[in-house]
Amino acid sequence: MWWFYALLSALFASLTAIFAKVGIAGVNSNLATAIRTIIILIVAWGIVLARGETKGIAALSKQNIIFLIISGIATGLSWIFYFKALQIGKVSQVAPVDKLSVALTIILSVIFLGEALTIKTAIGAVLIIAGTFVLIL
Repeated sequence: MWWFYALLSALFASLTAIFAKVGIAGVNSNLATAIRTIIILIVAWGIVLARGETKGIAALSKQNIIFLIISGIATGLSWIFYFKALQIGKVSQVAPVDKLSVALTIILSVIFLGEALTIKTAIGAVLIIAGTFVLIL
């Protein structure tokens, strides 16, 4: 079932790039990111409240909170740079470079999380990197 949610994530990420490119025309990219973030905040908290999932807040450990904050900062920086890149570049070039995050995540998961690097995963990462270079050159 995880793959279904991952496919939905990919679909909405691709729509994000298309809608963002149109939406940032003539708008400061940081302002556009801030507006987008407010919408995400409203949607995410709306889902949590509608599903009664606020009970989980009390169960958060200090480590959970610290790493969620750090993750939020990384996400915010990613969005700021992504929107700036979209504003000045072509979506068909920016999106593939952004997706290098997949290969970088594989590498970082091996280094920091101790996840196993299989030959299949390594080949996939290399193909993602090679494909990205083909698209941007």
